[in-house]
Amino acid sequence: MYRVAVTGVGAVAPCGLDAESAWQSALAGRSGIAGIRSFDPSGFSSRVAGECLGFDPTKYMERRRMREGARFIHFGLAASQMAIEHASFDPNPEDRMATGCYVGVGMCGLELIEKYTLVVEERGPRKISPYFVPASISNLAPGQISIRWGFGGPNFATSSACASGAHAIGMAYRSIQVGESVAAIAGGAEAAVTPLGVGGFCALRSLSTRNDAPDTASRPFDRDRDGFVIAEGAGMLMLERWDYAEQRGATILAELTGYAATSDAHHITQPAPDSRGAVRAMEGALRDAGLSAGQVDYVNAHGTSTPYGDLHELQALNAVFRKTGNAGPAISSTKGVTGHLLGAAGGLEAVFCVQSLRDQRVAPTANLQNPDPNGEGLRLVRGHALDGRFDVAMSNSFGFGGTNVSLVFRRR
Repeated sequence: MYRVAVTGVGAVAPCGLDAESAWQSALAGRSGIAGIRSFDPSGFSSRVAGECLGFDPTKYMERRRMREGARFIHFGLAASQMAIEHASFDPNPEDRMATGCYVGVGMCGLELIEKYTLVVEERGPRKISPYFVPASISNLAPGQISIRWGFGGPNFATSSACASGAHAIGMAYRSIQVGESVAAIAGGAEAAVTPLGVGGFCALRSLSTRNDAPDTASRPFDRDRDGFVIAEGAGMLMLERWDYAEQRGATILAELTGYAATSDAHHITQPAPDSRGAVRAMEGALRDAGLSAGQVDYVNAHGTSTPYGDLHELQALNAVFRKTGNAGPAISSTKGVTGHLLGAAGGLEAVFCVQSLRDQRVAPTANLQNPDPNGEGLRLVRGHALDGRFDVAMSNSFGFGGTNVSLVFRRR
């Protein structure tokens, strides 16, 4: 089994349109959440979101090609280009054919689905653009990346709700481990801040209704949380076989050492009451990494700011880490500043984990003013960034349908 190196990161986020800007905002607890601007939200119960304001796709693709991809594809192309350039990845033709593309997407091209539903109703089916299908479907996120860079390895999308991006990274990791690929670009992309996307989650009563205070609406693990804040963007990692990265003289940022995926097998939206799926995912990722719970220094929690989801993650974290006999890892959720990027969340939060190990700093959980008592005994980071020694970081991603993923990274 080959070791897997992280050699580049790229991101587009509400709190920063590149990985470094987003990371600095996360460290400062500087929110990217505001009132929705991309459409009129006045009829919605939740009117706040994490939008990537000022994002210009023409920096990453020709204007004439924008119609070939929905907004989530634009985000994915941008974050991928940043990660590839950050890694200075320019393989020879043979290795280019062994480079994979894995992108997690939860909701696909909602803005185009909305647009062409109206077109059919108002103007008839003959007015549907021939670009509608290829611009909307999830697998064209990795497909467009593959085409753009000529990567001929495995190319497909994972779709597992809010665990999609983390699953994509895990599957890329496995492909490199077993020698199927020498490298892969992997992560998640999402653009569901649309009337249909927001309205659907409003109908589920999943979203925060703190409309008068958008920057404090997302408050993971806070006793007074009332729902998540929907957000958009992308987060991508450049992964390479360790020996391949060393041979070409790449700067290795971190090592991806563990991945596990489980199912609650319980409910379409609610986690299992005993948090068993999340516990098994974390324990499985640690086994895969050859590590014990006591060796984890930091957990970037899923922490969406929903009453039920956060409760069960706190229970799972207690079950895994309180038995170690030491202080346990520092724990935070960066969704306090980014909102919840759905299928892209795992990609962006993996980027943040790598940056934490690089800088030896942990971002705080923004807006955590009154910690949930179920987190008593856990080292929840709040208020300010935490400096220290961080050698091992875990990233959690959980989703509807009871899907759970944990990833483990080690410091270079």
